[in-house]
Amino acid sequence: MRAGRALAAAAAVGALAAGCGVQPTAPPRPAAAAPAAATGTRVTIVRSQFGRIVADGRGQALYRFSRETGGASRCYGACAKAWPPVPAAGRPTAGRGARAGLIGTTRRRDGTRQLTYAGRPVYYYVGDSPGRVLCHDVTEFGGVWRVIRSDGAAVR
Repeated sequence: MRAGRALAAAAAVGALAAGCGVQPTAPPRPAAAAPAAATGTRVTIVRSQFGRIVADGRGQALYRFSRETGGASRCYGACAKAWPPVPAAGRPTAGRGARAGLIGTTRRRDGTRQLTYAGRPVYYYVGDSPGRVLCHDVTEFGGVWRVIRSDGAAVR
């Protein structure tokens, strides 16, 4: 019985260490879109374990996907379930530390608008929450997911 418990504990620790790509028994809910201000989705800069990074108005980290070199999204289906696109409500605005000239939008295949930063689509990670960055520098869906610096570059 002890060996079974030890094996189960080791598996749980391994799953937690792996973080991204591991499906917990109760999948987390996708990140809700940031509440839209009168002018639109708000982009801000927050402090994290990776330095100052781009986040939404609630402080939830935004990621970019290395497979996307231009403004068009390449994350659909299962990819978009794990890495929900950040919707662009109204006219997106720059909050504290964000650069207004780097904020924009792109149109997805389904016609919805997605937020961009420095010309690239941005995403949430489904397991993150405001102030919690779990999946920086992770390879999934054929590319690497990284949080973003205020200048638009990926944190390495």
